[in-house]
Amino acid sequence: MTNWYTADTHFGHENVIALCGRPFRNAGHMDTVLIENLWSRVRPEDDLWIIGDFAFGPKAKEASYLETLFGQLPGARKHLVIGNHDLEPTLALPWDSISLLAEVKDGPDDQAHTLCHYPMITWNRARRGALQIFGHVHNNWKGSRNSVNVGVDVWDFMPVRFEDIARRAKTLPMNRHWADVEHKAKEF
Repeated sequence: MTNWYTADTHFGHENVIALCGRPFRNAGHMDTVLIENLWSRVRPEDDLWIIGDFAFGPKAKEASYLETLFGQLPGARKHLVIGNHDLEPTLALPWDSISLLAEVKDGPDDQAHTLCHYPMITWNRARRGALQIFGHVHNNWKGSRNSVNVGVDVWDFMPVRFEDIARRAKTLPMNRHWADVEHKAKEF
């Protein structure tokens, strides 16, 4: 079983194509490619983590559209970490878990890492090497050494494994506020 992570799919959202420079003809084309990309990696026994903004726009208000879309998602278990665009009826879909924040054990050390739609400056076990995995910012920022954006706009519209996230983290700069936050935290 593998955990796969992605964010900011924005299924059904026409405007995100122009806003983020996505290479799709329309929302239907985007939806098809995103689903195909998920199926190209996520196996039937895997977990799929959508870290916010599953769908948006007028279609995201149609329960039948969302149910059909959800039924096309691969994996044994599907989890939603709620983003700013995840409202009813997205929240009514049969997710295996729905939360604002999640800690998932993954990686070679089976470390618990924090999932939140929004980038954070610090989190549980951050000083012990736990990564924070987020979305929300689309293609504006890939993240920092310990907080990585898994949004489709910075991963070629593909889901990623923890190994991919950890490898990218090593190439990113430290957050310029990390020492300020963690220095003060160590004093308490």
